[in-house]
Amino acid sequence: MKKVIITKCINYIKKYTNYDEIKLKEIEYGLISIYLTISKLIVIFVLSIFLGIFEEMILYMIIYNILRMPSFGLHATKSWICLLTSTILFIGIPYICTFINISIYLKIIISILGICLMFKNSPADTKKRPIINKKRREIYKTISTLLVIIFSFSSIIIKDKFIANCFIFSIIMQNLMISPTVYKIFKLPYNNYITFLKEHPEFSN
Repeated sequence: MKKVIITKCINYIKKYTNYDEIKLKEIEYGLISIYLTISKLIVIFVLSIFLGIFEEMILYMIIYNILRMPSFGLHATKSWICLLTSTILFIGIPYICTFINISIYLKIIISILGICLMFKNSPADTKKRPIINKKRREIYKTISTLLVIIFSFSSIIIKDKFIANCFIFSIIMQNLMISPTVYKIFKLPYNNYITFLKEHPEFSN
């Protein structure tokens, strides 16, 4: 299905434009990303509706992605791995958040570790998108760390159990997503900007 849809789109673009092969490859890559994102979201939405946690899933997705945006993190190299991890992240975690109770002492421990690890590891780039600008990396690190501090206090002071759990689990999951150890487990390169700048010194800050 994916190949058929992408091929039809590319043929349509070829018909009405004069793009060269390089430009068409870029467009094809973008279309594949859009297709995978939409198909993944459809699966997640359907599962969440079936399990009766659609609203909870949406809320957790918003909270988690607020932290994910400045801290980045690993991306799966295969679509099925991406679908599996996304399902666990956006279906499994909200489901757990609906009934689990986390003591304030454990929240404090998780928060302290989360703040330290976020400051140490963020932002975590990928091979395809290395963050080569030093100032941008510092800005992303600052924003990410401040967000974890805000999330930590929110998880402690908010009375609603589910929302409080969403904040604390977002801290846990995103710290895993930027962890050098997790990158190593998935056999993905870490600190990709260093490799990029070695290969392209003209982009050095």
